[in-house]
Amino acid sequence: MNRTVAFFVTMLTGLLLIYSTLDFPPWGSPNQPGSLHVSPRYIEKTLEETKVPNAVTSVLADYRGYDTMFETSVIFTAGVAVMMLLRRKKDG
Repeated sequence: MNRTVAFFVTMLTGLLLIYSTLDFPPWGSPNQPGSLHVSPRYIEKTLEETKVPNAVTSVLADYRGYDTMFETSVIFTAGVAVMMLLRRKKDG
């Protein structure tokens, strides 16, 4: 009984997620909101606002600096946790 209910809930959720993608613009469309608003600003203003000639570096380090810092912290913490879990203790 529980497996059947779980199956139907999972299928319903999957179908709703697939249905919601019908409103997305086509893949790679130049009319996506990110292509119309965000990207041109980064391309046109990155040197003026950040003084960094590389647009990718300026976006990661200046515009999204805190976000990148916290993502790096999470990955570092996960790596330390994995090393602590997998370490071997010496006998004796």
